[in-house]
Amino acid sequence: MGFRVVDRLAARHRLAAWTRRGERLEVEGRVAGRPTLLVKPLTFMNRSGLALAALAREEPFDPEELVAVYDDLDLPLGRIRVRPGGSAGTHNGMRSVIERLGTTAFPRVRVGIAPLSGGWRDATEFVLRPFRDKEREEIDLAEERAADALECILREDVITAMNRYNPEPE
Repeated sequence: MGFRVVDRLAARHRLAAWTRRGERLEVEGRVAGRPTLLVKPLTFMNRSGLALAALAREEPFDPEELVAVYDDLDLPLGRIRVRPGGSAGTHNGMRSVIERLGTTAFPRVRVGIAPLSGGWRDATEFVLRPFRDKEREEIDLAEERAADALECILREDVITAMNRYNPEPE
């Protein structure tokens, strides 16, 4: 989901020149009027922190300038949750990022992927399968709203994005 949201944001702003740098893809441009670097780790998900730690060594940044976007099995399908920081919860990729950056103090946009109905036993198997047709519309809307939330964070701030995007859509 993180890649899907970042790709949607890049497409909106016509950022197409992705470059491979070590264990990540990145593209620079202006998003919501601000210079922005979009990054997609190429490591296994549960080692995402390695790519961000390498970026921090090459181009030091304040972790509060980072916005992590990722799927979350603990949220209902399509639900967006913006937070200014916090724990990794059950997400191993976020655990890796927190460990490598040494802080939980960076904003994140979580996109719910919990299935509409039960029927899955293995989380790994579930997150690697394609979305079902009946889930696709909800996921497309969630991608759009998550990209909107990212733009809101960049244009305004994380608190405004929380107030705007955390409530269930009407």
